[in-house]
Amino acid sequence: MNNLSPSSAIVGLAVALGIGLVVGIERERRKGDGDRRAAAGLRTFAIVALAGAIAQTLPVAALVPIGAALVATLAAVSHWKSRSPDPGMTTEISLFATYLIGVLCVMSPSLGAACGTGLALLLAARRRLHRFATELLSEQELHDGVLLAALALIALPLIPAHPIEMLGGIAARPLAAMVLLIMAIQAAGQAAVRWLGARGGLLGLGFASGFVSSTATVASFGNRAREQPQHAGLLAGAAGLSAVATWALALTMTFALSPRAGLALLPVALAGAAGAGAVGLLPLRSAPPPVPVEAPAGTRSALRPREALAIAVALALVALLVGSAQRYFGDTGLRIGIALAALADAHAPVASLASLHAAGTLSTDHFVRGMLLAVGTNTLTRCAVALATGGRVYALRVAAALAASLACGWIAAAGFRLLH
Repeated sequence: MNNLSPSSAIVGLAVALGIGLVVGIERERRKGDGDRRAAAGLRTFAIVALAGAIAQTLPVAALVPIGAALVATLAAVSHWKSRSPDPGMTTEISLFATYLIGVLCVMSPSLGAACGTGLALLLAARRRLHRFATELLSEQELHDGVLLAALALIALPLIPAHPIEMLGGIAARPLAAMVLLIMAIQAAGQAAVRWLGARGGLLGLGFASGFVSSTATVASFGNRAREQPQHAGLLAGAAGLSAVATWALALTMTFALSPRAGLALLPVALAGAAGAGAVGLLPLRSAPPPVPVEAPAGTRSALRPREALAIAVALALVALLVGSAQRYFGDTGLRIGIALAALADAHAPVASLASLHAAGTLSTDHFVRGMLLAVGTNTLTRCAVALATGGRVYALRVAAALAASLACGWIAAAGFRLLH
């Protein structure tokens, strides 16, 4: 028995009818004509959605499940009698889903509208989804995606979520989530190289590689720039985009460990990423045709769990060292530990700073300053690596992107402090 006000019932019925019309229009366009046309079209879907809403509105016990059984039976009979050459059951399943959405529209009009719109979009994207599944997505990429989903949905929830004191308060589950994040970015980077072609793939490779190590990315592209100096500008721009990834990963890791610290870092990270991206993309307009990118073979897995685990172990060790430095030597020890850790990788101090902030032993202002100190120290390392591997021209262009990124970050931090 349902006790709905007349206004609520009218809203639910109206939303259900609208969803039925939207889904029905999409199905009507694919219905066909003549003897081979499908059984359900615009009117059928509108009526079924409205019937679900009416069943939920009327104070009659078991009317909703009886209606669902009737719609399911009619859909099964329609499929059995269908003469369409397409053996799929999309229309029949969609008809039953539309009935359930009609019921939902009375219970929660906003949620019902969202579900109905999602169903319509899913049906309308038929060709794009088929092309993605059969042409764009390779067998190995599908395997990698399923493996990542299994690790995220099965293995990750089993990892303890409580903080580990010896690691400065870092919880084991967020640390494992970072490993999954890095592996997912590895897979996305390989897909970008394969899908976007030479120029887009080079930029995608520079950006995606920065999630693993911006310093290694600068060195790799520097070696290529020394071999092909005519492409030094393009390669330097792609290497500069690794700084965008540095900010993006730092922000993601911070939100995972300390959401309040993530909110404080957000404007700084956005400004730093914008500065690096703007300067890094400058030489692309006047650059000669890009050097072909050697994309990994489609049959080779993009997932490199050893690299991801090594980064996670490094983060944990750095967290231990930096946390110990703060406990024994105060803020001075904290700054020295951050600077030393950032010489190797800008990602390393992030976990320690965020965990210290989450534990309440580090203020928000000190956290942001520590992040800028880490990025600044690592900027010096990356500039030195660029000069050693790619030469003066390459190093100057990489340094311009990194300096712009750091300057924008400091300006954003200063502005944020003035506003608060």
